[in-house]
Amino acid sequence: MPDQLKAIIIGATSGIGREVALQLLRQGWQLGIAGRRTPELEAIREQFGPEQVKIATIDVTSDSAASALDALLQETGAPDWFLHVSGVGYQSGPLDEEKELRTVMTNAVGPVRIISHFLNYVKDNASVYREAGKKVRIGIVSSIAGTAGLGAAPAYSATKRMQSHYISALAQFVRMEGLPVRFTDIRPGFVATALLSSEKKYPMLIKPEKAAGYVVRGLRRGRRVVTFDWRYRVLVFFWRLIPRPIWERLTWVNN
Repeated sequence: MPDQLKAIIIGATSGIGREVALQLLRQGWQLGIAGRRTPELEAIREQFGPEQVKIATIDVTSDSAASALDALLQETGAPDWFLHVSGVGYQSGPLDEEKELRTVMTNAVGPVRIISHFLNYVKDNASVYREAGKKVRIGIVSSIAGTAGLGAAPAYSATKRMQSHYISALAQFVRMEGLPVRFTDIRPGFVATALLSSEKKYPMLIKPEKAAGYVVRGLRRGRRVVTFDWRYRVLVFFWRLIPRPIWERLTWVNN
């Protein structure tokens, strides 16, 4: 029988990360799931069993995150997919310095800490992948908000742009190093998760289960960039056509 497929999901306690975890588990994958809220992780493990689900409490902003990831990798072994979903975002009224900095720590420092550490793990275990004749697929959930600076969410849109550039640089880096790695930049639009204010109505809102389906299909097909759905692909296309001086004068662009 073929080896059981394995994935690690950082940020699996809610939203897209949780829904991707549930879809993969129903398909028979073995998962290592991580996040800040231990009870939510334990609930998934209880539902599918400790043989199929390994858990780790990881706060990507903490210095202890790398060692916690090492412990999880020790339990799961080398994964086929590594998905980083952890993120926060706030809508600005008055600019809140604490929230802006928290966004940078979670969305910028967090993925750098986790992904760079995992790449060093892959480097140390490259023979495992080469002997199996496969490459690990690393997916990072950024956002269409990284397309241009959004005045409604300055730190959020800036960190999402940073994530996409970081993925691009790392894609070049792994080729330079000859590592068995491929990347997918996952760029959702509005998804009905806790990141969005419950007091506002959002256009083209996507349910987390549907969003997870786009993610899984994109990873399975080896897509370099996954933007969903088609309406957001059209929106981003026209966003890119707007000259910067005009964009910065727009005040209707809101999140």
